Order: sequence, then structure tokens, then C-alpha cells
Amino acid sequence: MSLSQHELATFAGGCFWCMVTPFEEMPGIVSIVSGYTGGHTENPTYQEVCSDTTGHTEAVQITFDPALFPYEELVELYWRQIDPTDAGGQFCDRGSSYRTAIFYHTDEQRAIAEASKQRLQESGRFEQPVVTPILPAEVFYPAEEYHQDYHKKNPLRYKMYRRGSGRDDYLKQHWNTDEEKSSLKDKLTPMQWKVTQENGTEPAFHNEYWDNHQEGLYVDIVSGEPLFSSKDKFDSGCGWPSFTKPLSQGIIEEKQDYSHFMIRTEVRSRKADSHLGHVFNDGPRELGGLRYCINSASLRFIPKEELEQEGYGRYASWFES
Repeated sequence: MSLSQHELATFAGGCFWCMVTPFEEMPGIVSIVSGYTGGHTENPTYQEVCSDTTGHTEAVQITFDPALFPYEELVELYWRQIDPTDAGGQFCDRGSSYRTAIFYHTDEQRAIAEASKQRLQESGRFEQPVVTPILPAEVFYPAEEYHQDYHKKNPLRYKMYRRGSGRDDYLKQHWNTDEEKSSLKDKLTPMQWKVTQENGTEPAFHNEYWDNHQEGLYVDIVSGEPLFSSKDKFDSGCGWPSFTKPLSQGIIEEKQDYSHFMIRTEVRSRKADSHLGHVFNDGPRELGGLRYCINSASLRFIPKEELEQEGYGRYASWFES
């Protein structure tokens, strides 16, 4: 897709350091810039914005490919990063410069954002009203260079700040809650529950996809989020589906696993927090050297011929010769 077909999305969600990581490395994300918008002065500095005298709020502006990551999904991901009921700031950061807002660039974006906000309000997930405003996009001023990709330049300080801000604790309380996970018992088979919710492992060579050679997508059995492609699947001989990489790094989360008297790297889906499997360093060297060893029970396979009817039509072109 040419640059002219890319779109912009602008979100304010408190400290812009924390609003980069959820979106980066997702499929279709071209760039993310931290900056300031919604104010009444030109070229504001960080100090001026934080003084709450310019009217600006910290925000991120995302350039994205809507064919790979539709605006609807961007908005849904945005809600999962903020407290939409707080009009006075976000978490430990108080003041108007840390307020939340969705800044729409087109009428279509406005309609999508408003409908999404209404669904969120009606979901009953929050006891208080959803107050995040949906506003027309204004001039966006990129922040100082040291704020761009802050989490990469200052990883230790970023982790300490984020841990102490209260953001992650709040999000854990409101998304993928224990009550929501308990409701999955009626939707999953006993093995799917054991694997995704209890970090279990299915038997090697006695699972659905270890020797599946069809072309198509492997999606999260819980959320339906696309995770892996048959193009990256290979026969490792281990008895479980093996992939050289996920569709994008942003859709998974890797954690250290010290169970069973071993040190391994666990792989979880970021959106549903499903346990998927583990990643090892014994994959094909010419393809990066990684082996994502994934439980079939955590996946649902969608053949390429059924992508359109299953709602994954935007991925069909990946399988064209």
C-alpha cells in the first residue's frame, strides 16, 4: 500500500510514553509519534504543556494501514490502555495535559469511535460513565526527540514509572478479569481450558494441528485474534505446532517461566491473555532461529478458502502466489 493510502489515528491516554508500546509492532502500524494536540499555542514545549497553560494534551499519532489493522481495532485497543471514566488525568498523572481523548480525522472515524464508546458504556465494565471525549483532530506537534520511543531509550526508568503509575494494576482489574475467564468454561473444551487458563500442555503428537499442512491462519481460541500463519509453520518433530514467528510481535507477550524446575520463555496472547506455549532457540537458523512451540488447544485454524466468510478477509492476500 502506498503512503497516500495510509491513515492517521490520534489518541490521548495520559503519559504518551505508555501509549506507544500497546500499538507498536502490531500488523499494519507504520509509525507512532508522541506529541501534543488540542491546545491554543504553537510549538509548545513539554514544560509548557505540563504546566496546563497551553490547553494541549499528551497524545500519540499513529500512521497505519487500514487494510491490515482497521481503525475499529485501533479504537478497541485504545480503550484497553486507559481509564475512560477519569476526566482529571490518568492514574498518577493529574491535570488537563493528561486527559484522555480520541481525535478523529474523518467522519468515518468519528462514527466508529462514537459507536465503540457507546458499546463500552453499555457493557457494564465500568461503574462510572465513560467520559473520554471524541473530538475533531487539531494541529499535532511532535514532542521533543528524547520523548520519542522513550521505552526503548530508557527501558529501566520506563518500567519503574509504569509499574508505579497504577496503570497496569487498573487494566488488570478491568480486562481479562477472573470472572470473565470463569465464564469461558462453558465455551471451551476441558483441554482448551487447561491449556489457555491453567497454563497446561496437551500431549505431543496427539493434538489437532501438529501435522496440519493446510494454508491458513491460526487464531486465538478465546478472542479470535490472528496469531500465526501457515507460511511460518514448520515440522520441528516435537509433536506440537511449530512456527518461526507470530504474525507480529505486538500480538503476543513473552514471560519467564520457572515451573517444572526449568527456565523457559512462555508465550501468551496479549489481548486475551491466553497461555499459548513456549518459544525456544532451536528453530531454523536461516529463518531467525526461533521455534514457537504452541498448543493446538489454544488455537483455531481457519483455511485460506474460508478467511472471507470467517471475517478475516484482509489476510487473504497473504496466501496468494
